[in-house]
Amino acid sequence: MNLAFISHPDCLDHKMGAHHVEVPERLHAISDRMIAAGMEMLVTHYDAPKASREQLLAVHDAAYVDALFEAAPSVEDVLVWVDGDTAMSRGSLSAALHAAGAAVMAVDLVMSERHHAAFCSIRPPGHHAERARSMGFCFFNNVAVGAAHAMNAHGLARIAIVDFDVHHGNGSEDIFAGDERVLFCSSFQHPFYPGSGAGPTAPNVINLPLPARTNGEAFRAAMEQHCLPRLDAFAPELILISAGFDGHAEDDMAHFMLREPDYAWITARLREIAVRHAHERIVSCLEGGYNLSALGRSVAVHIDELIGHG
Repeated sequence: MNLAFISHPDCLDHKMGAHHVEVPERLHAISDRMIAAGMEMLVTHYDAPKASREQLLAVHDAAYVDALFEAAPSVEDVLVWVDGDTAMSRGSLSAALHAAGAAVMAVDLVMSERHHAAFCSIRPPGHHAERARSMGFCFFNNVAVGAAHAMNAHGLARIAIVDFDVHHGNGSEDIFAGDERVLFCSSFQHPFYPGSGAGPTAPNVINLPLPARTNGEAFRAAMEQHCLPRLDAFAPELILISAGFDGHAEDDMAHFMLREPDYAWITARLREIAVRHAHERIVSCLEGGYNLSALGRSVAVHIDELIGHG
């Protein structure tokens, strides 16, 4: 089986200003690299639906969802800032709804066994969005919406979320801390934005704060010591990935020193766990990654490992 590649044209219409790093070209960089690498024949493309209100309310407060709908501008060239670095343009609400809907579709596709794995090439990202708060370029928590859908619509009782973005997945922790059905693991640079993740937390949360200049060897050692054994023991029925590639050495957003082989390695290790426990089922959702060349290359090796070519 090949991989489900899920996106939507509306994800290109979310724009936060000329000098913002979270730009539509990120998705073009991924598509261009896949074409250049001859990977198009290995994936099946799907247009993401919009997430329903019911699906959003499984992880977000109703008042928060309503406030985003009310804040969304209806005219061109207007930005509404909902956080210090997170703005809504006319296309943002639709993009965010399709991004969350992509995670729902991905879960449905892997649960139906039409595909063993899915990658959601989406923006805006989601892992900083808390139950009732936008932040860090995020509006709806895409991975959380997908995880809740897997539990509510498919009856899964053990779901793992692995977040290897260079920033802590504070939103996912806020939503799922204390929920024994979900094991959440987040590796991230610390101290760094958003400043969370280094203190005490719930038993179902594994936080891996790592210092600036962390390289691939140190990243792999931390994952092997703290995250991968817990994941294996948890025996997840589905693995969801918050796939952030802003820890790449060429990415100026942060100060990690990861390279494409490191992203290939962690993807392969997660796939091994999915093969053992989850009938190969993995759903990966794009989070960060702002150097366009590094992003395209990193996603390509990530997808190649999800397919199982490593």
